[in-house]
Amino acid sequence: MSQPRTRVSQQCQEKNELPCLPLTPTKSEWLKSIIRDVPDFPKPGIIFKDLTTLLKNAEALRFVVDALAERYGNLRPDYVAAIEARGFILGPAIAHQLNAGFVPLRKPGKLPYKVQKEAYELEYGTDAIEVHVDAVEPGARVVLVDDLLATGGTALAAYRLLKKLDADVVGVGFVVELAFLEGRKKLPTDTDVFALLSYK
Repeated sequence: MSQPRTRVSQQCQEKNELPCLPLTPTKSEWLKSIIRDVPDFPKPGIIFKDLTTLLKNAEALRFVVDALAERYGNLRPDYVAAIEARGFILGPAIAHQLNAGFVPLRKPGKLPYKVQKEAYELEYGTDAIEVHVDAVEPGARVVLVDDLLATGGTALAAYRLLKKLDADVVGVGFVVELAFLEGRKKLPTDTDVFALLSYK
């Protein structure tokens, strides 16, 4: 099962460039300065937090992955699960850091084997995500990650989907939280919910 985790925690106090948590205001502002604001996307009135500018910055990407790995290393996850699509960019890198397996949570019709499915409400209509029925063993410790927490509907669906497999979801992590949308309130209070950056 899980082995002792990450090198980041052990070295954290030795070098200022490592992502010791909680982040200092300087480190938070540095990361936020790299994220691009796109007004009126995907519809008028919304300011979209575009993380592609962070992802292409090698130093920032490494910092974010190390920080999330540090946060969840002590929880000893067996798997890191991530939500399609942007979660797939972060999930495998964090799983590698934690010596854990990676589990993709996909849109309907993308997985080739038997699946469990969880539907959730959108502003107009519904959507769903799926996972292979044998993706994790009952009782396996899972950390769920995605790029951004907004209203919380997708994250809650992903949590419920993993619980259908009898997984022990020990943490839910994000790079960015839009705290003013209060999506955190939808997620279970007995699970470690964490966002590296928060916009109030």
